[in-house]
Amino acid sequence: MKVKLLSALNDNNVDLAQTSSQRQLAITIFAIAGESDQNLPLNLCLILDRSGSMHGQPIKTVIQAVEGLIDRLKVGDRISVVAFSGSAEVIIPNQAIEDPESIKSQIKSKLTASGGTAIADGLELGITELMKGTKGAVSQAFLLTDGHGESSLRIWKWDIGRDDNKRCLKLAQKAAKLNLTINTFGFGNSWNQDLLEKIADVGGGTLAYIERPEQAVEQFSRLFGRIQSIGLTNAYLLLSLVPNVRLAELKPIAQVAPDTIELPVEAEADGSFAVRLGDLMQDLERVVLANIYLGQLPEGKQAIAHLQIRYDDPLVNEEGLLSPLVPVYADVVRAYQPDANPQVQQSILTLAKYRQTQLAEAKLQQGDRTGAATMLQTAAKTALQIGDKGAATVLQTSATRLQAGEQLSEADLKKTRIVSKTVLQE
Repeated sequence: MKVKLLSALNDNNVDLAQTSSQRQLAITIFAIAGESDQNLPLNLCLILDRSGSMHGQPIKTVIQAVEGLIDRLKVGDRISVVAFSGSAEVIIPNQAIEDPESIKSQIKSKLTASGGTAIADGLELGITELMKGTKGAVSQAFLLTDGHGESSLRIWKWDIGRDDNKRCLKLAQKAAKLNLTINTFGFGNSWNQDLLEKIADVGGGTLAYIERPEQAVEQFSRLFGRIQSIGLTNAYLLLSLVPNVRLAELKPIAQVAPDTIELPVEAEADGSFAVRLGDLMQDLERVVLANIYLGQLPEGKQAIAHLQIRYDDPLVNEEGLLSPLVPVYADVVRAYQPDANPQVQQSILTLAKYRQTQLAEAKLQQGDRTGAATMLQTAAKTALQIGDKGAATVLQTSATRLQAGEQLSEADLKKTRIVSKTVLQE
């Protein structure tokens, strides 16, 4: 399995006379399988909410979705299942797939709904189970909940008890360091969208929204299909800039496909930068945008950066592999004419849609309904520019409701968040 690494600037020409020029560098990464390469075994942990609010049809549809995944697992794959309510329990310990019907029977009998929502307890047990089967496999968790984590009780300036949300984020960070990916599923309309988005973003995974119980099977299946195509794991983008070229100070790097995520940047000892990408898929491009500033450079074709991917290949049990070094060039010209790249422009607009929606949410939280509506309209127009009609409809609908003096429902808020990050799955 190899890495494919491509790059392009939004405008390849740079004005020689300008002392500073801003450019967006789009970097596309995916795995390429050789003729003899096989699909990697999966090490999958399902971390499922069985609190009282999941009683009835919700828990039945989740069981149905889980059974569908188990039927798609192959010989050599591994499965574990953790259920949580007021506490967490391992109901299927990490094991190789040998008797799928027995596993499904145990899940049916043990996944009954009652109690509270201790998400962090479930996440902690899930990470423990995943660690038992990581060798030579793609290790992923599906975390599903319909509620909020349990917060600590605050008396004056002291926190009494554990804050579930803080523990969740620390556990997601731990999972990323252990090369585990956490995907989150918000079920219904009462889950904490900020928490589940942060867990997924930190854990290198995807946030999915199950608005109605009958969508559970489709959403599980969609994401499962994505992780089946993973070819390489624990990938990092290594970015080295030449003198007189620098990263933007605020939000310098973001992923725009397959989902939009602000990516943290780590400075390396040699002055280069490392950005964790996580798992690389064979049929789904990961596209990253770097916001860079170029100082004055000599005239002509100039190398402004070098790119490389560091990754693990579980199929051959090798870690820390490096792709070939790829230079990034710009043409520094005396008679400047723009040389715009339409594909990079699409990525820029995708990121703009996400950030405009974030601004709208912030204004709404501050009580500025007019400002929120205006920003949602702007995001809707941006969505139309990139052909994302589903997002445009959701964003414009929310803007219109605010302008009419209506409150946005929990479903409105969650759809708005989802369409800002990705294409809404109907």
